[in-house]
Amino acid sequence: MTRALFLKLSQSAWLRELMESSSLARRLNRRFIAGTTLAEEVAACEELAREGIWSTMDHLGENVASLKDAEAVRDAYLEALYAIAHPGLPATISLKLTALGLDLSEDAAIAHLRMLAGKAKEIGSRVEVDMEDSRYTETTIRIVELVGRETGVIRVAIQAYLYRTPADIARLNQAGVMVRLCKGAYIEPPTAAMPKKSDVDAAYLKLGKLLLDEGTYPALGTHDPAMIEGLLAHVRVRGVAADRFEFEMLHGVRRDLQRDLRNRGYRIRVYVPYGAQWYRYFMRRLAERPANVWFLVKNLFR
Repeated sequence: MTRALFLKLSQSAWLRELMESSSLARRLNRRFIAGTTLAEEVAACEELAREGIWSTMDHLGENVASLKDAEAVRDAYLEALYAIAHPGLPATISLKLTALGLDLSEDAAIAHLRMLAGKAKEIGSRVEVDMEDSRYTETTIRIVELVGRETGVIRVAIQAYLYRTPADIARLNQAGVMVRLCKGAYIEPPTAAMPKKSDVDAAYLKLGKLLLDEGTYPALGTHDPAMIEGLLAHVRVRGVAADRFEFEMLHGVRRDLQRDLRNRGYRIRVYVPYGAQWYRYFMRRLAERPANVWFLVKNLFR
């Protein structure tokens, strides 16, 4: 019930406007969001780098209203790539195709993605394409397959709870496109996605093992110790080298687990969001784990 409520609230335009203009709300979200500026983002990623943890920069925003807005998002990511290159952060960029104008022009979104992928390749980085709700799944996969084949620096998030995901992963593995596996963060109809957590967990573990065996440098996005240990048992049995995959976690979530895996010799990348349009992302994080809600409540009284 709590998860469904927060996901529903994430779609509220008036609440989004209220929250994003509130200084109190901005203080409360700092656990999950680096800040509103690129400078704050870089500082957070530099701190992670000093701990031996890599990062991916997400300039928050989705479903832009105009092609001019999409160009502004593209330019913000070009600035982020420049910040990665100088002085050489171990970081990538994460983006949503609707932020690059997908709702308005598929051709424009592809052109922007190509430009960003070209710059990322030039500086030795990568573009991580976030998955949105299931209305966008097929289009997103088709675009990343195209640009991923061209550049070799695209990795796309794929959601384990969708029934179509095994076929999508097989398709991307065959194309040599990198995958970041996550469980799924949107409300989807039961015809499209598994409603039971136990089924999603089982699917995630099965797909994670498949990516470790057949994928191209996959990222395993999870904070669940049971999932992690299940995947690491597979790594040991199969003899998968630690430099052939990454674990990915969210900024401000399970820092203890991030450091534990780093200390055990595994690669960790943290998803670090920033920007003024933080509300939808923030509400999805609250929806994912009850512990995140309790963290927020406790901080209301500090």
